[in-house]
Amino acid sequence: MSLKRKALTSKVENVEDNTEEKTSVLDLPELALDCILERLPPDALCSMAGVCTSLRERCMSDRLWEKHMNQKWGNIIGQAAYREWQWQIASKADLGNLKQGKQKGLMRILSLNWPFSWIRSKVDDYNNSSSTKPRSPLPVDSIMAWYLALETGKFCFPAQVYNRENGHVGFMLSCYDAQISYDPRTDTFQARYPPHGRRAVAIESGVPWERLRAPPVDTPPHDLHISDCLHELRPGDHIEIQWRRNKEFPYGWWYGVVGHLESCDRNENYCRCHDSDTLVLEFNQYTPGSRWRHTTVNRKDHREEGNEVDGFYGGIRKLNTEEEILTWRQLWPTETLE
Repeated sequence: MSLKRKALTSKVENVEDNTEEKTSVLDLPELALDCILERLPPDALCSMAGVCTSLRERCMSDRLWEKHMNQKWGNIIGQAAYREWQWQIASKADLGNLKQGKQKGLMRILSLNWPFSWIRSKVDDYNNSSSTKPRSPLPVDSIMAWYLALETGKFCFPAQVYNRENGHVGFMLSCYDAQISYDPRTDTFQARYPPHGRRAVAIESGVPWERLRAPPVDTPPHDLHISDCLHELRPGDHIEIQWRRNKEFPYGWWYGVVGHLESCDRNENYCRCHDSDTLVLEFNQYTPGSRWRHTTVNRKDHREEGNEVDGFYGGIRKLNTEEEILTWRQLWPTETLE
């Protein structure tokens, strides 16, 4: 009887062991599985995408990758970068319909040279796989594809750089448009500035994340921004104004504050500067008496104002968030400029 009982117990245990072996993450409830995938970092999501067809489709979901895109790239990717990406997708589609779609599934992901250590094991797993089923392709217009293109430096995009050319004194407290590409080895960027006048294209390497931003307005660098805040500006307000050396140059955005008229005693109770058509702009990074210290513009009909000596002042935008103001203050030069 004891021998029979042992044999029966052994069979029961074997059945339980076999049951456990067949249990997988796909047996989890939909909500639980979604919660797990939402908490995975990008490299883990890519690894999970190589497990099976079902997980591959889940891990490529725009919903999952939108969060990662916003968290890492949201501050420097704007509408101009999105248009550039859409144009690149369309261009690739025209060139042979993406090689007739011959690259499939994981191999298309690997073609982006994803820089994480898991890539070697995934190549081996793919090459040694006995499965003959075709893999689901990574949609070229998916957020995952865009994220990987950014992460590997394959995609160059328009953004703006604070204090260009490593904080060259002539560009302190300014922000200029450039073509940006990411360097995953150094976690920094390369900025390619368009030619200014007779100057050749300038290239700056090692640009850190904190010196980049998405363009705050959808105005090309050579176009005048139409100001929509002039009537509401008061002394003490923080602003950015377009400025360029001459008509051949693109505009950069320069930080300043609204000042008081010379006739004003700066008493808040009696100040009427906001009622005047003349708007005083101060750039306090320059020493008192410097020709760059302040300028005036007309509230009613301000367009581009200036000359070949002092440069040309363009459109104005008011800074409405403490975050923007704090960013400029953190870039304040250690010494007052001449």
